[in-house]
Amino acid sequence: MHNVFHLAIPARDLDETYDFYVTKLGCKLARRYADRITLDFFGDQVVCHLSNDYATEPKMYPRHFGITFKDKLSFDNLYKLAKQREIPFFEDMGRRFEGLIEEHLTFFLIDPSNNLLEFKYYFDDRMMY
Repeated sequence: MHNVFHLAIPARDLDETYDFYVTKLGCKLARRYADRITLDFFGDQVVCHLSNDYATEPKMYPRHFGITFKDKLSFDNLYKLAKQREIPFFEDMGRRFEGLIEEHLTFFLIDPSNNLLEFKYYFDDRMMY
């Protein structure tokens, strides 16, 4: 059986959250209630709870979340999709730890509630964990 990671995050407005995650990013809506939406976020579960307690100024640390891709083509396709759909970037594509075994590509998106999403691809898949 495949276990699923669960993450709950704040959302200031469910309509704009739906638009960002479902319409633009392509996540599947699992459920919607008056106070939250539940998403299939690349095979894991993200629940966006309606809240006034969201970051007013986004910061990369100490909290962000996202996906580390095993497949470079999937990573590249998501990046292209984000550009085509004009999804807001917090930080555009970059390369980290160049020349080291940990070398990877990364970019950050920012959702309407200032949650930061990082997407990565490691050239050596042993570095995924």
